[in-house]
Amino acid sequence: LRTAPKERLISLDTLRGFDMAMLLGIGGILIALAELTGWGWMEALATQQHHVEWVGFRFYDLIFPLFMFISGVAIPYAINSKIEKGVARSLLLKKIFIRLLALIGLGLLYNGALSRGFTNLRYASVLSQIGFGYFFAALICLYTRSMRARILWLLGIMGGVAVLQLFVPVPGYGAGTFEAGTSINAWLDQRLIPGRLYGEVYDPEGFLCIVSAISITLMGALAGFLIRNKQYTPTRKALFITLGGVGVLAIGLALSPFYPVIKKMWTVSYVLLAAGVSALLLALFYYVIDVKGSKNWTLFFRVFGMNSITIYMGARIIDFHDISRFFLNWTSVHINEQWGAVFITTGVLMLEWALLLFLYKRKIFLRV
Repeated sequence: LRTAPKERLISLDTLRGFDMAMLLGIGGILIALAELTGWGWMEALATQQHHVEWVGFRFYDLIFPLFMFISGVAIPYAINSKIEKGVARSLLLKKIFIRLLALIGLGLLYNGALSRGFTNLRYASVLSQIGFGYFFAALICLYTRSMRARILWLLGIMGGVAVLQLFVPVPGYGAGTFEAGTSINAWLDQRLIPGRLYGEVYDPEGFLCIVSAISITLMGALAGFLIRNKQYTPTRKALFITLGGVGVLAIGLALSPFYPVIKKMWTVSYVLLAAGVSALLLALFYYVIDVKGSKNWTLFFRVFGMNSITIYMGARIIDFHDISRFFLNWTSVHINEQWGAVFITTGVLMLEWALLLFLYKRKIFLRV
């Protein structure tokens, strides 16, 4: 636990908070409103709050990679700014390694290591993937001194994943298979990931998914370096990030006819699509908040964004739905029974926000 560091991008905290709020409450409210109203446009929004079954892309498929992209944007502020101040690289390496271990441990806790033990435990997790993605992206930024070298690392990682997924034959099935049980992801997960796999024969946070996710974290870091670069005006930075996002998005779409967009495999086409949209969102939030100075509306999201790991773990441990029903169920039924689900889901979001606001006011932040 520590207070917030001085050098922070308000837009980055706001975007991270927007991402977490969509995951933890706003998406549920949209789904409840769609069921209540039956309006076509609202149902279309609600559909975007669910993962695609396998191939394709919806907004809900963006939430996880957006968080990893944002964690990458923070690397130049957390790591390279300290190098500029003379902090030894060995100390920074120790710091990011401890962060990796902490996230792996929290991931095991989230998956039930203390409640159900290690028998048939799922070892892969969202938090461990965030940890590995950040660790290796930060490692690259820590020990490379030029943008060219970092871009070459990025291209090498994506190229390596693409070669494995498209051209390396899976024993018994051949190369370029993108079914759940016959892909190179599944073959590697069954041999390299201990314990239970989320998808039985593969894991969406498995070995090759982790390697692929390093690339989106590194793309976030490249955006972070651009924002810290004093050579350009803030408006030009926002423009460059927008153009980069459009370009990456276009490449992902161009690849998609023969290289499917599959979140559960973290295909390179999916990573490029997610990174492109993430960059566009970053450019929008950065321009509106940090360039134009429109900050009065950001508190709601910043409260989520500055304690994102806290609320992610807290929502797993604390049954906010049960608490919301305890306080609001009678009221929701008697005001309008049809609005009950919307009322309860909104209560969940506000309870989560109230807890985080309490911590925010006391400058208590969980940083890992």
